[in-house]
Amino acid sequence: MGQQEILDQTNEAGNNKKRPTAITVICVLGFIGAAFTIPMIFSDIAGQVGSWYPPYLGLSAVIGLVCMLGLWKMKKWAAYMYTGFVALNQIVLLAMGVWNIMALIIPGIVIGIALAHINKMD
Repeated sequence: MGQQEILDQTNEAGNNKKRPTAITVICVLGFIGAAFTIPMIFSDIAGQVGSWYPPYLGLSAVIGLVCMLGLWKMKKWAAYMYTGFVALNQIVLLAMGVWNIMALIIPGIVIGIALAHINKMD
């Protein structure tokens, strides 16, 4: 068996569950969002919200990044973890009195897309 045939078989076995374009776009935007969140952790505005908020924002960035990495690798746990993460954030925003519909619509779309492709995930 030639080297190319072995590589082709390996690729076929490893890529049975190709990542949908929508998940790729979500993940890329999520990675960018996490990168933009890091400077916000150290901003004066974050500190003005409360002393608890910068650490919460940092933890949120890490959890969001982990979820995006999991979705990138097409893992079911990532879709479920992101859903729980969004639910927790909704509670925090409501408690702070700053909740608005956009805080639910965009993550809701992400959750809908992720769950629509859950059967393609490991």
